[in-house]
Amino acid sequence: MTIAIDQKRSVLSQIISQNEDKILAEWMKEMSAATRRDDLIKNADLRVQCSDFLRLTRNALTAAGADFALPAWDGVRQLLEEISQSRAQQGFTPKETAAFVFSAKRPIFTQIREACKTDDDAWAQEIWSVTTLLDAMGFYSIEVFQKSREGVVRRQQEELLELSTPVVKLWDGVLALPIIGTLDSARTQIVMESLLQAIVDTNSRIAIIDISGVPTVDTVVAQHLLKTVTAARLMGADCIISGVRPQIAQTIVHLGINLQDVITKATLAAAFKVALDRLGLTAVRAAS
Repeated sequence: MTIAIDQKRSVLSQIISQNEDKILAEWMKEMSAATRRDDLIKNADLRVQCSDFLRLTRNALTAAGADFALPAWDGVRQLLEEISQSRAQQGFTPKETAAFVFSAKRPIFTQIREACKTDDDAWAQEIWSVTTLLDAMGFYSIEVFQKSREGVVRRQQEELLELSTPVVKLWDGVLALPIIGTLDSARTQIVMESLLQAIVDTNSRIAIIDISGVPTVDTVVAQHLLKTVTAARLMGADCIISGVRPQIAQTIVHLGINLQDVITKATLAAAFKVALDRLGLTAVRAAS
């Protein structure tokens, strides 16, 4: 049955208004198990998202036509942002996220064919217009999803960096900062902030930076260490670098790095003994 079309209004807008339930039902079927992900989103929640999408799309089409860049489409863009961001956090893939929009093509095209079956030119024109619109929506969803995923990964990396640079209180006035892995500029900033904050919080006078877990020390790493030592001194705390292995000592000498004004020790235990001596404390073995 051909649908009566008001040529002054968007064809798709009218089609959605008159066939929203049909489109919604077919759209839900069109999304296969691989894209619906019942394990990540409830069927009822997905149906609400689809219904909201059709409603907002219909309103935008009625107000401004099929130009997705116009302000009238802000509501649709906001919905797609919310859906893409939530799916990035829930564990959806980019393909599954984009399929939310692209899987609506067949149900909508079916209704367009029914509405324009007596006018091939109108059918072709409307199909092209809707294809362009849905493609723009799908690509927008992927773009938002990718940015959201990058944000998630960045936050995870920052959390891992914070966890990998714990500041440990060894004694009243003595802190230890074990560093494991490569020390780059970004990590140095986190190390410095963590150490300085701990010095303020504990009113510590000595900080031991243990580099036993640092695989190699080059000029860049040495400069990062010196910056951390300098920053700690400005906060009123002396620094001791422990974990200096023979290979690292040779590398430092070969590179001509000046650590003469920094106390260095081969082990954390030796550095801790120096810290206790500076505090006027002595560790003795208890009588058995």
